[in-house]
Amino acid sequence: MKKLEPISLYTDGACSGNPGPGGWGVVLKCGPHYKELSGGCKETTNNRMELTAVIEGLKAVKRKNAEVNVFSDSSYVVKAVNLGWLADWAAKNFKKKMNRDLWEEFIKVSKGYTLTFNWIKGHAGHPENERCDALAVEQTKKFM
Repeated sequence: MKKLEPISLYTDGACSGNPGPGGWGVVLKCGPHYKELSGGCKETTNNRMELTAVIEGLKAVKRKNAEVNVFSDSSYVVKAVNLGWLADWAAKNFKKKMNRDLWEEFIKVSKGYTLTFNWIKGHAGHPENERCDALAVEQTKKFM
């Protein structure tokens, strides 16, 4: 059986003020397949938009049990997963932690995938990160 190519999930969030109007952007790539997603809301924080981008991107992945490489410029999101913070927060029932609702949703939507989280420097010319940023900022402007 041929091993399927990993899916690349690029994400970014934006917020004008913190809190304030915000947006998120996603680019999904796998071989010749390419998809963009975005959304936003009137009153939010940057961290909520960064995490929402990952959640919405995973919801859009149609291949169950897929290997997904997540690329984010959010240290908050990447470190929470890679350094085990999320597991610790969940074990302590998210006591005094922000964004509990989104972290719990992330845990649900991430089940069944093999995820690798990669931090990339934002605003450094990475094409997919720049596109995600543009999508997120565009959504933010809809709520200003």
